[in-house]
Amino acid sequence: MQGIESQEKQVFWSDTYRGRPISTFYRHGRWHVYVDHVFQHNVLFASAQDAISWLMGRIDSGVGKHVH
Repeated sequence: MQGIESQEKQVFWSDTYRGRPISTFYRHGRWHVYVDHVFQHNVLFASAQDAISWLMGRIDSGVGKHVH
C-alpha cells in the first residue's frame, strides 16, 4: 500500500487487489477512484473507505479489465 499525506490528511492511496492496480485520490472534498490506472469519472465518494470498498467490489464482481 502506498499513501501520501497532506496536512494530516491522506490524499492519495494505492495498492494492488487481486493483481489489479487500484487507487483513490482526494480532491475538492470528494474521493476519486482509478482501476487499472484508468480514472473512473462517473463515481465520487465521501470517504476513502467507501471508495476502496467500491473498487474491490467492482473487481470481485468480475467487471471487465478497463472500467469506465
